[in-house]
Amino acid sequence: MLQHYCSSLTEYKRLPVREVKIGNLYLGNGHPILIQTMTTTDTMDTAATVAQTIRCIEAGADMVRITAPSKNEAENLRIIKNELRKRGYDTPLIADIHFTPNAAEIAARIVEKVRVNPGNYVDKKKFDQIEYTDAEYLAEIERIRERFTPLVKICREHGTAMRIGTNHGSLSDRIMSRYGDTPIGMVESAMEFLRIARSENYHQIVLSMKSSNPQVMVQAYRLLVQQMDQEFGECYPLHLGVTEAGDGEDGRIKSAIGIGTLLEDGIGDTIRVSLTEDPEFEIPVCKDIVNRYEGARQQDLTTIGKLSNLTNRLRKNHDKIAQFPIPQELQTQSPIPNSQFPKLPYNPFSYKRRDTLTVQHTGSHNVPVVVADYSRETNLDTNSLQPAGYTYNDATDKWSINDGAADFVFTGDKIFDFQLPGTLQVICNPDTWEQAADKTKYFPIYRQEEYLERTFTLDQMHFVTVDANHILDGVVDKIKFYPKAVLVVYTSNSHAMASIRRLLIELMDQQVKCPVILQVESQEQTVDEQLIHFATDAGGLFLDGFGDGIWLKNNSDNLNNNKISGRTYLEVKSNAQFLNNTAFSILQATRTRISKTEYISCPSCGRTLFDLQETTAKIRAATNHLKGVKIAIMGCIVNGPGEMADADFGYVGSGPGKITLYKGKEVVKKNVPSEIAVDELIGLLKENGAWVGV
Repeated sequence: MLQHYCSSLTEYKRLPVREVKIGNLYLGNGHPILIQTMTTTDTMDTAATVAQTIRCIEAGADMVRITAPSKNEAENLRIIKNELRKRGYDTPLIADIHFTPNAAEIAARIVEKVRVNPGNYVDKKKFDQIEYTDAEYLAEIERIRERFTPLVKICREHGTAMRIGTNHGSLSDRIMSRYGDTPIGMVESAMEFLRIARSENYHQIVLSMKSSNPQVMVQAYRLLVQQMDQEFGECYPLHLGVTEAGDGEDGRIKSAIGIGTLLEDGIGDTIRVSLTEDPEFEIPVCKDIVNRYEGARQQDLTTIGKLSNLTNRLRKNHDKIAQFPIPQELQTQSPIPNSQFPKLPYNPFSYKRRDTLTVQHTGSHNVPVVVADYSRETNLDTNSLQPAGYTYNDATDKWSINDGAADFVFTGDKIFDFQLPGTLQVICNPDTWEQAADKTKYFPIYRQEEYLERTFTLDQMHFVTVDANHILDGVVDKIKFYPKAVLVVYTSNSHAMASIRRLLIELMDQQVKCPVILQVESQEQTVDEQLIHFATDAGGLFLDGFGDGIWLKNNSDNLNNNKISGRTYLEVKSNAQFLNNTAFSILQATRTRISKTEYISCPSCGRTLFDLQETTAKIRAATNHLKGVKIAIMGCIVNGPGEMADADFGYVGSGPGKITLYKGKEVVKKNVPSEIAVDELIGLLKENGAWVGV
């Protein structure tokens, strides 16, 4: 029996799963975490698909997925595979199937793996709400069994693996009618197909629970593991991915939060990062994620180890996670023993933020605050605050504050010599705070040793920084006494997320309600790696309701480039801006603080009916000032109305050069020529009160 949803909440252990053979590779059962991507070419264009597949393989893909929406594409997979084998490439191929069982049955005889979506493989998705009696529901299951079993038998006969890939946005009307648009519905959708496969003694199965919302995605995977463990006493390998993650830094951050949160707990056997970019650009991001874990491949570690401090990143042989001393009077009351959590004080399957006190605008129902680290800045003039979201106008003597403006800046031993913007406050060292004239703007931060020696008035806001892995005796007792204390938590443990999570669980257990700011420091040597580090270690904690603020730190001198997987990082003019943007992007991706427009953009594939990358860039340029609006940009009707999930507006390819516009899940305009579709989308936003002037 697993511990809640994984092997251990305090020690890095891979989830034990069945072994699945995919061509010449093995998945699960302790084998390395594999990397995959998906082609974006027309499957009937053999030359283009072969060429792109080779680029993906040479970039490091272990498996490559190719869409097969009809029998013609499925048949052409044989020609594609033969051409690749003739050129010396034996990488397993995966056929991506949605609506067409006949195509799946053809592909299963050709390629090494097929992917089916239980939401639309046999079931339908018309957004109909139908009340099913138990008998009617069982009759539908039998209908699925009749149509799905032939594919199972073909796969078993030919040694073909299968992924049962549930998507949050494409749950069938039948599942939606009984379970709603929920992680539990996602799990049951997959389990119905898995039960049928098991009844046919077919076990070469991989499962996935994808969503464009990392919170929903993580909850669904955890529930799936728990359900398999309870029902079967065993688990199957898991394919991890955040669907429609988008492009650029936002796509990378959202993917790292969803995938990394699960990998931190040993869940996941293969990953795909779905970016609205050429598929070979997904591979370096996958590698940056996977190389943090014990299951990473040795050839990657040998190469990347020369560039990064990999020893500190690997979860293997990480430091033992310490717990702070529990006061004698509470020891008999604490349900948490030294190594495991038999009873969690929070629900890992449903989001609820940790209950805290309010300290000014920090904690409780306030959005998480952002701390900008200015301790290494040498020139603190008005221009220096621009990367943190504050722009000063000399002519009017006024500040403009954008939606991504930091709430605090940490200056260390420095004081600003000008009047600060009204919303900005300063955290500084105790001696510097003593010198500050305006105690409403400046607040002290203490190390543990200093804190134990000081006394405070009850109304004095102050910060205390602690290492979650080494809490000094007496610190927590003192924090409980002061209602204006804010805890800043970092960890020296290489398994950072679990270390900080343990501390926060113990704070909850002891009813310590001070707000907590999560401090994550990265010493990685590329922007890509730092994005993955920050997003995984901080994002996973925010998904569980932990964290009232975020404070990112790095040593910019260590960065050896300013590129993201070959793309110039044009948006960032300075390291301070990079850290500030990343902090807000993490909060946006975890849905804990919305500060900008959110784009749910599919990664493109052979079904895409327009230039997805160009169109996404055009829509982003026109709408990126619309704070909090969620816009889905989908390449075709397969990934359209379903997988937009919770988007406010949708832009979906409905035919060559034709676009259908949605408000929520309702079609508003059909077959709009693509040349005017962006303008029509803007008109739709204006009609519905979602538009504000630039």
